[in-house]
Amino acid sequence: MSFFPGGDPEPGDAYSCDAIEHLIIPSSRDIGGFSVRRALPTARRRMVGPFIFFDRMGPAIIKAGEAMDVRPHPHIGLATVTYLFDGAIRHRDSLGTEMVIKPGDVNLMTAGRGIVHSERSPEEMRGGELSMSGLQTWLALPDSMEEIDPEFSHTPTTELPEIHDGGATARVVMGAYGGASSPVPQHSSTLYVDLALAPSTSAPFDADWEERALYLLEGEIEIAGDRFGPDQLLVFRPGDAITVTAGAHGARMMLFGGDSIPTKRHIWWNFVSSSKERIEQAKAEWRAGRFDIVPGDENEFIPLPD
Repeated sequence: MSFFPGGDPEPGDAYSCDAIEHLIIPSSRDIGGFSVRRALPTARRRMVGPFIFFDRMGPAIIKAGEAMDVRPHPHIGLATVTYLFDGAIRHRDSLGTEMVIKPGDVNLMTAGRGIVHSERSPEEMRGGELSMSGLQTWLALPDSMEEIDPEFSHTPTTELPEIHDGGATARVVMGAYGGASSPVPQHSSTLYVDLALAPSTSAPFDADWEERALYLLEGEIEIAGDRFGPDQLLVFRPGDAITVTAGAHGARMMLFGGDSIPTKRHIWWNFVSSSKERIEQAKAEWRAGRFDIVPGDENEFIPLPD
């Protein structure tokens, strides 16, 4: 999904829990008929582990006769992770990949030196109302991998491990959690977990990762006496053990983080790099039409922003 222009998310109300470093209220924009909330990057917090971009898509109903149509656009220096709760998206890319991602599946697209892709509502599902709900995140690649060959990996939901512990259910999307490991490839140490808690149930968020955050999708949670509602991003200080307790109606959240990227990352539109010059090169290449085309979606593209 292309990088939309807009202001940074604003910090939330004051909180008393010492373990919370930042509380971020995402900014919201309408893209293609549904709402997208952007939690990262912000002026106060650019990254959490390798995560440099965090978008919450929907939940929304796309009206009959309309569709999600993100035309072909380029990426460099990152890996995109698409994870849906509802709906479906047809992914096509310049490697020749064509894949419909469905709820619970994981699409990992590694851009490396450069890739072009499109994301559209599947043609066979158009004509009626379409539901859409999910997450798209970008992972910055380590310095030594920024210019690797592009790749695409699809992992169906049936291959993702689930942990059931009392009223807690965790699906390990990337990395390792609770003794279970996801088969989704990693380019650096990465944590990404879909955690659901029954009413009044608690779960730990240990300090095993250098950087950690929580995005609350549904319900209400309590941490050390502070309560938080949906669509809030909590970034935790390193080294502090966390216990998350769901409110009276339960809660669902994403836990994420991993090792920090030690060198600065620049982000412009759909490009991420440790080098401003590399981003300028990518801009010139896209403007001149030197990126590869997307087979099956050759007739449209998103122009370089002014």
